[in-house]
Amino acid sequence: MSNSRLHLFQGYGIELEYMIVNKESLAIKPITDELFKKISNEYVSDINRGKVTWCNELVLHVVELKCTKPELNLEEMASEFHANIKEVNKELATFDSQLMPTAAHPLMDPNKETFLWPHESNDIYDTYNKIFNCCGHGWSNLQSTHLNLPFYDDEEFARLHAAIRLVLPILPAIAASSPVLGGKNTGFLDKRLDYYQKNQRVIPSLTGKVIPERAFSKRQYHKLIYDRITLDIAPHDPKKILQPVWLNSRGAIARFDRGSIEIRILDIQECPKADLAILALIIGLLKTLVNEKLVSFHDQQKWEIDPLHVIFQETIKYGEHAVIDNAAYFEIFGVSGHEHMTAGDLWGEILKKVEKLYPADIQPWLTELNIILSQGTLASRVLKSLAGVYSLDNINLVYRELSDCLMYNEMFELCVEEKF
Repeated sequence: MSNSRLHLFQGYGIELEYMIVNKESLAIKPITDELFKKISNEYVSDINRGKVTWCNELVLHVVELKCTKPELNLEEMASEFHANIKEVNKELATFDSQLMPTAAHPLMDPNKETFLWPHESNDIYDTYNKIFNCCGHGWSNLQSTHLNLPFYDDEEFARLHAAIRLVLPILPAIAASSPVLGGKNTGFLDKRLDYYQKNQRVIPSLTGKVIPERAFSKRQYHKLIYDRITLDIAPHDPKKILQPVWLNSRGAIARFDRGSIEIRILDIQECPKADLAILALIIGLLKTLVNEKLVSFHDQQKWEIDPLHVIFQETIKYGEHAVIDNAAYFEIFGVSGHEHMTAGDLWGEILKKVEKLYPADIQPWLTELNIILSQGTLASRVLKSLAGVYSLDNINLVYRELSDCLMYNEMFELCVEEKF
């Protein structure tokens, strides 16, 4: 996000991460540094392309595309991201490579195929690696979508953080896209998040329970989160290379230096249209909560971590099929009269309410959102397309189609017979 302070919902920072793979085999290609050098004639960590900037990540086979500055027009940004994806693919063609979507490579062996960024800021990555051994799926085989939302002061932070905490548990039920790792069905629709919540357990305070603590001011946040991280990392990082603000790995991270909260637990989708549609719905839902359209700010603040964490565990594993047994949680979203409901059905009710309140924000994305809600998360659509056949050829067939969806900015839809 920009250093200039924005008020709530005045602009958004969006980050999309993609894998670089061989065009034919779809095997991992760790060449982000060479891609950037080809363009800039030196090893750089980012390339400014106007509204979109290309960036490196921890591992050499991932490229991040992000808003250069906060943007308000999501439709325009979907087109900008698509244009940049085509440009990246054009440059990658000289390496016989292309970008591939989804939150995890289905066939990557992280123990053999992990190569960390060796250039600028590599001291940070090396320190991470020494502490956490960044070769597992949860470190080197994961691609996500990040949404940065601005706040101006403590009052706006409190309202935004309270709302985000309540929405986090059901995000996997609309965004899961990592069901296959190591050529197998993992049993999780969002296996990336299963790794995410466990890969720093050597220092539990870094991730906590993913759902952030009940902190509603800068002072509370530092006391409950950053001060604990500072204390716990000290024995592992005597040179003090790693800063608490980098280490905080909760599902939503407050950046008081920038005046933003970053949502980090969204699996990336098959194309920018899909990602931006999901973000539009999330933003609309957060507006609904922040503006107290369905439940008071006071009641939003009351929610402890544990009941939200229980829901989160279910949606990580079962996605939209997760059954939520918490009537009080449904009432947050204006849904009453239900003792239990699937997370997918809850999102359907949420869409109706948000569209009614903010039609201009939601209606441009109804086609994409209706595909997700009617045909399932991308993870479910991938599994249905694989139809239980996890051969190399069949996996590559499906993920090649996903790569085409990315190139042409098209939704991954099921064939008629696959829908049933």
